Amino acid sequence: MSGARRWRIARVPAALVAGLLLCALLTPILPLPDPVKQEIANRLATPSAEHWLGTDEYGRDNLSRILWGARVSLSVALAASAIAALIGTTLGLLGGYFRGLVELLTVRASEVVLCLPPLLLALLVVTLLGPGATTLTLALSILFAPAFARLAYGETLSARELDYVAAQHALGAGSPRILIRTILPNIASPLIVQFSLTVASAMVLESGLSFLGLGVVPPSPSWGLMIRGARASMEMAPLQLVWPCLALTGTVLLLNQLCDRLRDVLDPRGQYGAMAGRSRRPATQSNPARSTDSPKASDTHEPLLAVQGLTLRAGGDAPDALELVREVSFDVQAGETLAVVGESGSGKTLTVLSVMGLLPDAVKPVGGSIRLRDRDGATYDLLSCSEESIRSLRGREIAMIFQDPASSLNPLLRIGEQVAESLTAHGLREGVRPRVLSLLKAVGLPDPEQQIDAFPHQLSGGQRQRVMIAAAIANDPSLLLADEPTTALDVTVQAQILELLNRLRASHRGMSMIFVTHNLAVVNEIADRVCVMYAGEVVEVGPVSAVFKDPRHPYTAALIRSTPEGEMERLNTISGTVPQPDAMPSGCRFAARCDQAKSSCASGGSPELLEVRPGRLSRCPVINQEFA
Repeated sequence: MSGARRWRIARVPAALVAGLLLCALLTPILPLPDPVKQEIANRLATPSAEHWLGTDEYGRDNLSRILWGARVSLSVALAASAIAALIGTTLGLLGGYFRGLVELLTVRASEVVLCLPPLLLALLVVTLLGPGATTLTLALSILFAPAFARLAYGETLSARELDYVAAQHALGAGSPRILIRTILPNIASPLIVQFSLTVASAMVLESGLSFLGLGVVPPSPSWGLMIRGARASMEMAPLQLVWPCLALTGTVLLLNQLCDRLRDVLDPRGQYGAMAGRSRRPATQSNPARSTDSPKASDTHEPLLAVQGLTLRAGGDAPDALELVREVSFDVQAGETLAVVGESGSGKTLTVLSVMGLLPDAVKPVGGSIRLRDRDGATYDLLSCSEESIRSLRGREIAMIFQDPASSLNPLLRIGEQVAESLTAHGLREGVRPRVLSLLKAVGLPDPEQQIDAFPHQLSGGQRQRVMIAAAIANDPSLLLADEPTTALDVTVQAQILELLNRLRASHRGMSMIFVTHNLAVVNEIADRVCVMYAGEVVEVGPVSAVFKDPRHPYTAALIRSTPEGEMERLNTISGTVPQPDAMPSGCRFAARCDQAKSSCASGGSPELLEVRPGRLSRCPVINQEFA
C-alpha cells in the first residue's frame, strides 16, 4: 500500500481536526464580535444575519463565544493531556523496564493519585491554587498521569520479555536506546488511543468544572460557562444549550476518530498500516567495513570461551530455589563450532543466555565462571562484569541469533534500521547504509537494495533469519551464539541457513560458534565438537565424529537412535520425559529412562563428568568402568 493510500483513511478526520484547530488559532483575527461585550437590549436573540447563532442571556454573540471557548477548551485539554502523557509514559516505561525500587518510586507512587475521586482531586487543586485555565491544566495533568503510567507499565512489562528486546541487548544497545527506539514505538498504539480518551475526558471535565464555577473565570468564554448560562433560560431559548453541547460532543467524537485512524496507520502490523513506515535519509558518505584480518583469538591456544562449573537457580539463594543448571563446564576454541544438544528442558538455552548476560530476572548464576577473551587478548569473567562492560562486548565480541526471527525482529522498524542498530550501538555514524547493504548481500538476501526498506512481515521466514544473521555478524564478532536458528524454518530453508553459517564462519577467520539444537543431523553438518546436556547437566562432550560413532553415555546413544534416518519404518523414542527442576532424582538423572541402568545408578549423588579419553568426557559410571 502506497504512502498516500495509507494516509487516506485518516485524511477526513485529520482535515476536520486541522480545520477546528485553525479556527481556534485564527479566532483573534477573524471578523467576530467581542465575545464579552454585552447588549442587554438584544439578549436571547434568535439566529440572524448579524448573529448567526443568536445571542446569550447577556446579548453576547454565541458564535464568537463558541470559537473563543474552543481556544480555551482545546488548549487546556491538549496541554493537560500532553503533560500527563509525557510524565505518565516516562514513569511507566521506567517502572516496567527496571522493576524493583524504580517501579515502587514511579508507578506505585503515581497510583496514590488513583485513591482520590477525580472530581474531588480537581476541586482540591483548584481550591488551593484558585480557579483559572493554568490551575485547571495542572489539576488535569495530575489527574490523568497515573492512567498513562499504568498503561505504559503494563505494555512495557509485556514488551520487555519479547525476543526483539533481547536481540537489542544482544547487539549491545543501552537501556535508553532500547526504551526509546524499541519499546516505546511498540507500545505507542495503545498510548495514542489513551491520549484521545484523555483529551475527551479533559474537555468534559474542564467544561464540568467551569460549569461549577471552578474552572475558567468569567467573563472569559468557555463551553462549560455557556452551558451554565443556558441552563436558566433553556425553556425560553433551548438553542442556547444546543450550540455549546454540539461543539463539545462533536469535538470529542472527532478527536477519537482521528486517533483511531492514526493508530491504524502508524502500526504496520494493523490492517491499514501493513506497508507503513517512516521516511529515511540515506547515508551519503562511506566508511570501510571492519577488516576480517584484525587480531583474533586464534593467535593463541587458550580457549576463546571457557565455562567452568556454571550453576543457575530460579530464586537465587532462597531455601526453595530451583536448580535449573548444575556445574556446566565446556570451552570453545577460536574458529571452532561447538554444538549444544539435548531435549527441551535440558538447560541449553539458559546456558547460552548466561553467556550473553540475558538471563530472565528470576534466574541467577550462583556458582562457576564464564571467561571470554576478546580480540585484543583481554579476559573477562562475564558473571562478575558490570552491565556496562557486558554491553560493550555484546554485538562486538559476542553476538546471538535467536530461534524465531518473526518475534526477534522489531515489527515497527524496517530491516535496514535494525541491522544498522548493531553498527550505531558500537559507534559507527557514517556510511551506515552502504555497510548494511553489504551485510544483506553477504547473507544472501534477495534484492537487498529494495528489501533494506522492507518491514519484517514483508519477508519470508528464511529471509528474516538472514536479516538476524546480518545483524549478528555486523561487527565481526569473535563468538556467535545460535539458539536453534533453523527450528522455525522448513527443511529446504534450514539447509540454506546452515550452508550460510558454514560459509560465514569460513570467511570470518577465527570466528567461533555455539550452535544450540535438538537436531543431531544438523550437528553432523555444522559442528566440530558436541556437548550433550540432560536435565541441566552436561553428560557427554567430544568430537562430533567420535561421539556419533561411539557414544559414551546412554542418553547420547538414545538421541542418536531416535534421529530419523533414510527410509526407516519405525522411529525409536526415549521413554519417559526430562524430570522437572523441583523433582530431580537422586543419583544419575537419566537412570529412570536408561536401558543400561543398574541399582547403584539411582542412589547417591549425581555422577561426576570424567575424562574417559583425551577430549572425551562422560558422566556415566557404568560405561566409564567399561572404558577403563
